[in-house]
Order: sequence, then structure tokens, then C-alpha cells
Amino acid sequence: MAHPASTRTVERALGLLSEVCAEGSITLSECARRAQLPASTALRLLRTLEGAGFVARETDGAFRAGGKLIQLGAVALGRQSLVGLAEPGMQRIVAATGESSYLAIAGPGETAIYIAMVEGTHAVRHTSWVGRSISRADLAVGRALHGTVAAPGYFAERDRLEPDVTAIVASILRPGGIAGALSVLGPTYRIDDDAMREYGEIVSREANAIAEQLGVPRTAQLRREVTGR
Repeated sequence: MAHPASTRTVERALGLLSEVCAEGSITLSECARRAQLPASTALRLLRTLEGAGFVARETDGAFRAGGKLIQLGAVALGRQSLVGLAEPGMQRIVAATGESSYLAIAGPGETAIYIAMVEGTHAVRHTSWVGRSISRADLAVGRALHGTVAAPGYFAERDRLEPDVTAIVASILRPGGIAGALSVLGPTYRIDDDAMREYGEIVSREANAIAEQLGVPRTAQLRREVTGR
């Protein structure tokens, strides 16, 4: 159970952060007044937030949103918009294959984070990986997020991500890089070589459609498939 004093401190810090974000920049006295805190308390909390990168100080001493806060906001907004763009394609993948479809993005270090899923329709299906972080090393999702060019437009692997699981993954391009990785996952016994090729083409097509919405022309996608750039 959180200690009441600790909870109050967090509430005060968040209140100050909200006041800073409401303005381009704000003085200590004005921020303290709006948050209804003594200036000394406000300064102590703002310095803590500054040390964590959530606020920054101007040369005149005023406070503004810090780099860490801006970075987190950009990541959250980017994830939200990418999920919204990807979900219709993921639903089409499930409708065409019956298997579960996932969306992953690059996480800290050499990790991949699954941020969205549409469940397959089979009684036996892959589920519950949303929010999971895995190593990208030697996995299809890692190659897709790294930007490695796949000759057929997708990466496929059996029994590497998990025992008895086949994964088929395609990169989602964005201008200047990789936005994420789109995949279909299912039990290996149900996905033979023919199904793997068919599903790979479906996933690649949907990943390309998302990339177009992100501003990558179809001609650029075709050039990358041919030249690797």
C-alpha cells in the first residue's frame, strides 16, 4: 500500500508537470501559484522532475517541458497512430488465414515489443502477447525491425519464437526507416510450406498498405525489394 505522504508528493509533482505542459514556459512563482504550493515545495519537486528529464529550465529560469517528456509523448502518439493504421489490415489477415496477427515495434536495446493483436478464429490459436518484450536476436521479427531486406517481402521461421509456433513477419516502412513489424503467428502443424508462402504474401501486402499510409510511395517499396535500398 502506498504511503499517503508519497502519494501526495506524486500528486503534487504531476500537478506541477501539468501546469508546465499547459504553457510554452512558466515561471516558478506562477507554477507554484497555479498548483497551490509554496514556492519552496514547487522548486524542490521541479528540480526532481528536471533531473529526470521531464522538465527543463530556460536561461531566464522559467520551466518548460523536458526532452524525456517530449520523447515519451512522441512514442505514445506514434504507437497509437500506428495501431490505428494497422488494425484494419490485421483484421484482414485474420479473415484470410484464421491465424492471429500481431504488430510489433522496436523497444529499448535489442528488443521488440508487441503492441497490438487481432486474435485468430481457430480453437487452437496464438494469444496474449500484447505488451510482451522479447529479444530481437536471430528472430524474424528482429530482422524485420532491423530493416533487413527479405527477397520475398517477408521473413518466416518455424519453432524459433516459441516451440511449435510458426511466425511470418513483414517490415512496415516509414519515411527514413522502419515503423514496425506486422506478423501472423500460428501452430506449426497447421502452416505448411504452401500456407507459409500464401500467408507471407498476405502479410507483405498489408504491411505495404500501411507503409503507403505512412507516406512511403509504392514505387519506393518496389525499389527497396529490388535493390535492397
